[in-house]
Amino acid sequence: MRKLIGLMLVMCTWTGLVVAQGAAAKKPAKAGSGAAEELKQVEQEWMAAQKAGDADKIAPLIADNWKALGPNGEKMDKQQYLADFKSGAQKYESIEAGPMDVHVMGNVGVVQGGDTEKSSYKGNDTSGEYVWMDVFQKKDGKWQAVRSEVTKVKK
Repeated sequence: MRKLIGLMLVMCTWTGLVVAQGAAAKKPAKAGSGAAEELKQVEQEWMAAQKAGDADKIAPLIADNWKALGPNGEKMDKQQYLADFKSGAQKYESIEAGPMDVHVMGNVGVVQGGDTEKSSYKGNDTSGEYVWMDVFQKKDGKWQAVRSEVTKVKK
């Protein structure tokens, strides 16, 4: 009987450890984690490429199937977005990023943030304060945005 109770205790302890390890592996990464810092870096690279008007530097940061919703509710895809930079329709004179909140779940990451920018689109001033959210997927060791949404903050 003692052996049976001892065996049951060992099995319960082992099962508890396995379950705890599985739960720990599924916890989202916190903002100070490596993946969260990688995503913040990708966002910084994206903003720098936008300011430089460099579509070739933007292209690898967003997936081929990337879709976005712009500040006026307009839908856009990667091809249209890059074309706006190549043609000079989209211009950034300055971009100042605010704090970013990052949530990572395995190979998917969500970044919420904001910025203040001096910008124009097709000759129209679009400067102001914006909030945005980007959804990333890590594939082949590289983070790429798959969905984005931008909203202009009304004053």
